[in-house]
Amino acid sequence: MKHPISIKAGLLLAASALLAASSLVMASKDAGHGKDYRTFHADGKIDYGRIEDSYTADLSMYLAGNQFMVMKELIQDFQKSHPDIKTVFVETIPPGQILKGQLLKQGSIEGKKIAMNPDLYASVNLGHLKKLKGKGRMDKYMIYTHNKLELMVAKGNPKGIKGPQDLARGDLVQSHPNPLTEGIFKFYGSEMLKDLGLYEKVTSNAKCKGCWAVPGKTWFTQRHHRETPQRIEEGKADVGIVWTTEITHAKATGRGIDGVPIPAPYNKQDKVGYAIGMLKDGRNPKNAQRFLAYLASPAAQDIYAKYGFVKASADELKLRDIP
Repeated sequence: MKHPISIKAGLLLAASALLAASSLVMASKDAGHGKDYRTFHADGKIDYGRIEDSYTADLSMYLAGNQFMVMKELIQDFQKSHPDIKTVFVETIPPGQILKGQLLKQGSIEGKKIAMNPDLYASVNLGHLKKLKGKGRMDKYMIYTHNKLELMVAKGNPKGIKGPQDLARGDLVQSHPNPLTEGIFKFYGSEMLKDLGLYEKVTSNAKCKGCWAVPGKTWFTQRHHRETPQRIEEGKADVGIVWTTEITHAKATGRGIDGVPIPAPYNKQDKVGYAIGMLKDGRNPKNAQRFLAYLASPAAQDIYAKYGFVKASADELKLRDIP
């Protein structure tokens, strides 16, 4: 027979596990994960988490996650001029996760299978689109906006961080996107640190997510760099590499965040281009073509610029073959 103390200990462990799971769910919501899957209706209604709409919407798009703040205004403006497109399903998570976990194999979100053939897919790395070309599923793309890296800090910059060289300081706790599934770090943040000769010091060459790359000093986010402002607000981190647009959005919504600019070329502003293309096996090719035409319009470009993105050039906004 089990000792009563063992039973009590087991109950305490179970309660602790439940509390931890509850905290994880709350953290996920605070980090904006609840807005990763949205269905926009022509009447202005927005549904959240209806993964099944990825199979039935009039237009389905899987996009690089750091555009989440733009989507409401952008999609609703698009639907005003295209009222026959009644429903638009938009997913905004790291594009590497989309490619590996949903386009190249069957993916599930909260126990629901998500369609493997959205009409449009966008990434901050053209290599992702090249992999779809290799599978015969995409042949053309265009660059539709740009971004750049910036350091996110607490409001008022209490640690007095002046620039990316300060990431070498031993008194800072850092929060950065993970190098496994988040393109911002895999392709750009890591390159910046290497350019500065700081990569090994900041990361200890770790390749993980939701983990301490350097114990007590550098944290890699689990799913999305939107977790970084939450960690900074909670006092768990002092600084993190993010997109400039995330700082613009955080300040606009009254969060306790400030930004420290990263000078060119370290901010990678000349390299960060958002590439989008139609999947050849998508269900709604005509609607996808209409959305691409809309993205190239002054109205769409102005909306992106409003949220801190850099407009694409007229030449970049032309469809071309994936190299």
